[in-house]
Amino acid sequence: MSFDLVLFGGTGDLAWRKLMPALFQAFRHGTLPEGGRIIGVGRDNLSHDQYRALLHERFNNVEIAKRPSEEEFTLFAQLIQFVRMDLSKPDDYASLAATLQQRNADTVVMYVATAPSLFTVVCEQLGAAGLNTPKTRIVLEKPLGHDLASNRAINKAVCKVFGEKQVFRIDHYLGKPAVQNLFALRFGNALFEPLWRREHIANIQITIAEELGVETRGAFYETTGAMRDMVQNHALQLLCAIGMEPPINAHADAIRDEKLKVLRSLKPWTAESLGTDVIRGQYAAGSIMGSAVPGYREELGVNAESHTETFVALRTEISNWRWAGVPFYIRTGKRLAGRDARIVVNFRPTPHAIFNAQIGASNSLVINLQPKDGLELHLLAQGASNRRQQQALSPVQLDLDFDKRFGTGRVGAYERLLLDVIDGRLNLFVRSDEQEEAWRWVEPILQHWKNDAQGPRPYAAGTWGPSASSAMIARDGYCWSEEN
Repeated sequence: MSFDLVLFGGTGDLAWRKLMPALFQAFRHGTLPEGGRIIGVGRDNLSHDQYRALLHERFNNVEIAKRPSEEEFTLFAQLIQFVRMDLSKPDDYASLAATLQQRNADTVVMYVATAPSLFTVVCEQLGAAGLNTPKTRIVLEKPLGHDLASNRAINKAVCKVFGEKQVFRIDHYLGKPAVQNLFALRFGNALFEPLWRREHIANIQITIAEELGVETRGAFYETTGAMRDMVQNHALQLLCAIGMEPPINAHADAIRDEKLKVLRSLKPWTAESLGTDVIRGQYAAGSIMGSAVPGYREELGVNAESHTETFVALRTEISNWRWAGVPFYIRTGKRLAGRDARIVVNFRPTPHAIFNAQIGASNSLVINLQPKDGLELHLLAQGASNRRQQQALSPVQLDLDFDKRFGTGRVGAYERLLLDVIDGRLNLFVRSDEQEEAWRWVEPILQHWKNDAQGPRPYAAGTWGPSASSAMIARDGYCWSEEN
């Protein structure tokens, strides 16, 4: 199957850091379909060879195991071309159309890795140039808008030009191998399903933590913040994967129908819950791995009096028969104590204790997403040989490390998603009604913050966020997993 992949924003940060390396890995693994062409699009006046030289230079920033050899790059570079375009000029789209007609590939992928403000312009111009044929697929990067109204406007403009089944709204967390294993754990095994409900689960915690600050993206982050950058998309998608009912099959719409039901079942916000169940923070100066780091307001491109949140912790519930009354805690932030993405399912303690065990000890399932990929099952067992302690229980951990079991060379998130776009598989992409429902749920929080003069709570870089986050979960009698 021949394909053309047109990369709008072909000289941008995402193209260099994620997309081109992912396409090369697919090429290296032999999974990139033959007969492919990758066309970088940008405003720079570059020849094909100049663009390939820039790409070769950028590959030096990729981790060593994923860098191409000279021979590999020479072969990969034969797929690469560059087209200079001003995305607001119709004539440039006509030139792109002429380039694509040279081969008349079976599939054409338009990957829009630009600022969201350009999504509507690009789609309208593609339609005007006749580049919205049935064989065309369009990929849209997050964030799709900055609130519900802007998200609806973008989706409306896109759907005037492309059918819903041609639109691939990408959330790279859904392409992570660990998230695929989450679906496999739930719907490919009978072990946990009888326990996967409120009668047996006390609470569920979703953590996406980063050690890094905003680095050189301060100006971008000022208009985004942790709620738009992480919660509205990545964290809510993980919550859906944990909370959804089993779909009737593995088809895209069956899966996305069940995720939508979860989003529609999230407990609505009230004036009281907005004040008690949502914590926002902003990192101050501190230390990461023994090195001093500046606070958010000292970062390049950041307002010295910024109220942008770099940390969010919140409590919510799914109001349905399976989950009623079970608290779901979401936490994400920058400059935290470690790089760690995990889901912790805490089960209820036994109804009657006949053994001696640590206070508060119970079973839990930890689903590690990054940097470690795997499962941990925390149990209680007798480990002492002393007769007097035969009735004492101690925590033990069963650890399934997927990297050790399956190797570290598994398909990365962007590699998997790019191949799915080329093949036309929508399972791991977000439907427009999902996105709108997520924005609808998040919007009251954003409005509350807009009218809240207090601003985010400061926390020292290298910690787990403001103490109010621990106080929030402690009100229910629980604590974050690292505090056990």
